[in-house]
Amino acid sequence: MNYIFYFLIISSIVIGACNGKLQDVVNSIMTGAELSVKIAFSLIGIMAFWLGVMRIAEKAGIIKFISKLLRPITKVLFNEIPKDSPAIGDIAMNFTANAFGLANAATPFGIRAMEELQEENKDKSMASNSMCLFLGMNTAGFQLVPTTAIAILAGLGCKNPTEIIAPTLIVTTIAFVSAILMAKVAQYITNKKGGCND
Repeated sequence: MNYIFYFLIISSIVIGACNGKLQDVVNSIMTGAELSVKIAFSLIGIMAFWLGVMRIAEKAGIIKFISKLLRPITKVLFNEIPKDSPAIGDIAMNFTANAFGLANAATPFGIRAMEELQEENKDKSMASNSMCLFLGMNTAGFQLVPTTAIAILAGLGCKNPTEIIAPTLIVTTIAFVSAILMAKVAQYITNKKGGCND
């Protein structure tokens, strides 16, 4: 990735110099750098706020309560792992944190859930159906409140950054459901063929 960015920067400078627009390129670089710092600071503020709210909710037991509500759903989706597996709770916690747009808070739960799913995995050389399903759900990124996107829009000076909540909810719901269906269809096909663990 570093090489790609390096190539883009150098090619921009060279093309700008050849076209007599080097000053415009330099101005764009400076403006972009200044804007990125502004966005970063606004992002720090809103992420700190939501991570604080998440921490309070966790201490107050709200996250565990939501996770308990989600447990029946996770048990149905992840029906290959034992019902008393600790992975179920971590998956529910990860899903809850992701739903509120707190990817940073969700990461530790996701890593722990994957480690526990690997322990439950019979064939350690390949990902289990549950691991693939969990990865698909995480990649789809269902969000009720896209806090990171709202923070970026607010940093850019958008008058109504929260207007993206409804479109984001629709898109991430479709992606989330599609990921689950595709993982389940792939699981059905591989199980029917009788070979694969993924």
